[in-house]
Amino acid sequence: MAGPLVVAGVLLDYGRLRDHRVRPLALLNDSKQVPAERRDELFRAIVGCAERVAVRVISNGEIDRVGLHRSNLAGLRSVLWELSPPAEACLVDGFRLGPAAPTHTAVVDGDERSAAIAAASVVAKVTRDRLMRRMDALFPHYGFVSHVGYITPAHSAVVRERGPCEIHRRSFQALCYLSDADALAAVDSE
Repeated sequence: MAGPLVVAGVLLDYGRLRDHRVRPLALLNDSKQVPAERRDELFRAIVGCAERVAVRVISNGEIDRVGLHRSNLAGLRSVLWELSPPAEACLVDGFRLGPAAPTHTAVVDGDERSAAIAAASVVAKVTRDRLMRRMDALFPHYGFVSHVGYITPAHSAVVRERGPCEIHRRSFQALCYLSDADALAAVDSE
């Protein structure tokens, strides 16, 4: 609902995976299923054992102009181009990126099935959460430090009360942008 889209790619160095400092990688999983404190630990381990990490931050303005899906595809293509070569295989979570991307394999539920995809998921989530916590200092009334821009009842309530701020995605169509009366009318008309 607010803030940038962050996409990441990780080129793992399999020689470093034997190092004791990367033991936390045994806990890799879909970043949304890993508690925040464990994600930070995983982030450090990933960066410590990766040959390369590529991250793209796509602004809310770009998302509003191009659309979320297209922004995601462009960001992922860019990350893959940065990592290949020398990547032997490019794996992408969920869907194909089209002919403009390097040769890759789409893996359904990839963040649960591939260490590299899970690592990229953690890097993207930790990076985005850190950015959103910094945004809390600029927009303290919105509570970004707690919900990091995702839609929650508290976030929706403050947006209805104060209106969206500069980093809210205007293309995000949700009842949370409407006043209580307008939201009720919209629900009643369905």
